Amino acid sequence: MYSPSDPLEVSRPFVTWQRILDWGQEHYRYRTFSKDERIPTRPGLLYLVERGAIRLVGTSQVSASPNFSGSQCSHQNMEEAFLGFIGAGQPFEIVALSPFTLQAYSHVEQTAVVWMYWDDLDNWPHFRREILDAFRLQHQRKLLWLSTLGQRRTIDRLLGFLILLVEEFGEPCEQGYCLPFPLTHAQIGSAIGSTRVTVTRLIGKLRQRGIINTHKDNLICLSGDSVPKITPN
Repeated sequence: MYSPSDPLEVSRPFVTWQRILDWGQEHYRYRTFSKDERIPTRPGLLYLVERGAIRLVGTSQVSASPNFSGSQCSHQNMEEAFLGFIGAGQPFEIVALSPFTLQAYSHVEQTAVVWMYWDDLDNWPHFRREILDAFRLQHQRKLLWLSTLGQRRTIDRLLGFLILLVEEFGEPCEQGYCLPFPLTHAQIGSAIGSTRVTVTRLIGKLRQRGIINTHKDNLICLSGDSVPKITPN
């Protein structure tokens, strides 16, 4: 489950993590971001979330619709798709592959990020192994995400998506398990291939069934019975 000290920091010696933070500040590779502020990223760099949470989004210029407006295509507003969160202690990187574009945003206030080149990890061989293990786990989570998106019914995609998020980041609460940060219905819709209106309607149905509740600050919670795989810390 998610906590400010998870996931890498559980096994990482505090001294090692502190040295990395000191190194980042010394080399001007450490910065704190405001909520919804875009993270200036570029391919080839490794990013570490020291505090807060990162929201990954993607855009694509691929379209099956005919376009007769010529150069006007570049002026169209591209819709962003929510691709997931990167929590405290987790690494991420941005891959450039035209016509797809990936971007990272600070999802909560005071999100702190350290960045470095992969070669910089030569200074911390044990930490390099932790980073590779973290990326392996992220890959496994993405496979589960893809399996959820393959569900035919939108309500199944919605519930599966929320279960995956709560399994990874959820914190115990009175209602069950709750996401530690807000997520809009529009962001959920973009993640599961639906619309904000549909997500709002389906969340209402799940709330009537007692599967979903709303915690303080409109945080999404799932009942413990709805997520049998989750166990308290």
